[in-house]
Amino acid sequence: MTPTTRRTGVSTIRFEGTLHTIGTWTILRLPEKARRSFPSRGQVAVQGTIDGHEFQTVLEPDGYLGHWMRVGEKLQQTADISEGGTATLEIESTKDWPEPNVPQDFEIALAAAPQKIQDLWNDITPMARWEWVRWVNATKNPDTRRRRVEVSVSKMNSGKRRPCCFNLAACTDPYLSKNGRLIESA
Repeated sequence: MTPTTRRTGVSTIRFEGTLHTIGTWTILRLPEKARRSFPSRGQVAVQGTIDGHEFQTVLEPDGYLGHWMRVGEKLQQTADISEGGTATLEIESTKDWPEPNVPQDFEIALAAAPQKIQDLWNDITPMARWEWVRWVNATKNPDTRRRRVEVSVSKMNSGKRRPCCFNLAACTDPYLSKNGRLIESA
């Protein structure tokens, strides 16, 4: 993904970080000094480099007033880094959010929804779409997830542009967190 150029006024943040594995994910937790540089304790869109290789992503909250980011296989290969390795990062927040990966069940529900809902989905910001996806994904329970997809469509049908009632500063990935906090790596 090519980084965008719309900046938020936050300076470039330089730091070293170590890649860790939690479950099947390789992540990098921002050191305390770096994470204090961001104005939000929730998700933050960033662009930058990891060992000189450009990337754009959304930092996720860790539930400890900090952030972490997933380092996918492609970026690991491009930057020649892996679990346990240390990388040098230069990042800055950006106002331009990348599009989220919409899970298949939610995508199918949106495609089957009335045009009014599809129009609203296309009209809301990528940041708002990230929040809907995050809320749908924040459970391991298949029944709860199914209900969240249905409730999302219903809320959008009534004009809601964002989900409500969840802690935006909590780590909501059910495979990486416990009680809203990022678990320690194995």
